[in-house]
Amino acid sequence: MDVRKGAGAAERYQAGEDDLACINRLAKRELTADEVYTFAVRLCDNEVDRDFERFDEAALSALGDLFVGKSGIFDHQWSALGQTARIYRTELVRQPERLTAAGDGYCYLKAWAYLMRTEKNADLIAEIEGGIKKEVSVGCAVGRSVCSVCGEESGTCGHQKGQEYGGKLCYAELREPTDAYEWSFVAVPAQREAGVMKRFDPAGEDALEQYVKRSKKFQKTWDILQKQAELGRSYLKGLRREVVRLALVSDETLDGEVFEGIAAKLDEPELLELKKVYEARSRKLFPSQLRAGTERKETDGDMFRV
Repeated sequence: MDVRKGAGAAERYQAGEDDLACINRLAKRELTADEVYTFAVRLCDNEVDRDFERFDEAALSALGDLFVGKSGIFDHQWSALGQTARIYRTELVRQPERLTAAGDGYCYLKAWAYLMRTEKNADLIAEIEGGIKKEVSVGCAVGRSVCSVCGEESGTCGHQKGQEYGGKLCYAELREPTDAYEWSFVAVPAQREAGVMKRFDPAGEDALEQYVKRSKKFQKTWDILQKQAELGRSYLKGLRREVVRLALVSDETLDGEVFEGIAAKLDEPELLELKKVYEARSRKLFPSQLRAGTERKETDGDMFRV
């Protein structure tokens, strides 16, 4: 049985050494990170889709192996001219806290794909980055399609997909994949969440803030987090300044600008450890002015002399 399904979105992804190793197993020559553009795609999931069908978890796991090396095309048009990207690794992602319409834990098949950074692909890369090209759909073959109500082969029983029987939704569960043909960028995937996955990175903080502003229910929490973040930044700034001061007091050979640059890269645990070290060193270099056996004589108020 041939099926076409989609369930996610794509995200830009920076390839590491492990990624390049996977990519180069598919390439004809050794490629470098500068030559390839990589992104992640949510191929399909175990949610009941618009066709009242879904993959079971075992099917998604099997599809993960079958999709490695498969090409991405457009609108399922099988043409070499339409080949755009190739999947080089996959992973089954589980989100057990989220339940599907079938009542089990949600999971989806995530794939990483690459394409060459060429003049021809520049527009496609720009469209992926801009969120224009994001919905995807998969083409594959499965061995079985099972009715969720009675467990018989779907279409051979009297149950109709999309109808409820005794409060139970009827859908076809797709099992035992036998082949994966391709994955395509499409306008409307059968699975609602299929497509190019998005993520927020340091360059996209403004986008996150805009999203929060559009979703008023998050605004109060966002404001609290912003205040806490500002307090944290202020605390770290003061801690760094104190560590630099103690370091320069206890070691006159240090270059102040260089050490300040080093301190700027450290987090709280490292700064606290350095503060402890330089405080101990300062105490050795500058012991108390009160000599042992010297009496403190009180005068008016809190003033005293030695």
